Amino acid sequence: MPSSEGYVRNYKQESRTARRRGELEDNKHRKRARRKAIRLGIINQGDERDIHHKNYRPRDNSRRNLVPLSKGKNRSFKRNSRGGVKR
Repeated sequence: MPSSEGYVRNYKQESRTARRRGELEDNKHRKRARRKAIRLGIINQGDERDIHHKNYRPRDNSRRNLVPLSKGKNRSFKRNSRGGVKR
């Protein structure tokens, strides 16, 4: 959806909000999971696939929790009214 004309993003505020929510820490763990999956041969570098966490916890990078999925499947799942995963 396009932004309104003249809209300017406040990057400092976005960064503060992400840090407060713990999004930066979770992102670090997601990247760590991808590197682990490449090392274990679950996926290849440059694959067009994401690493899915079965239990939806990005900090749990155990081998049994990591599954390769297409980007479309991994990024489109049902959400509840608060934005969390609908199981």
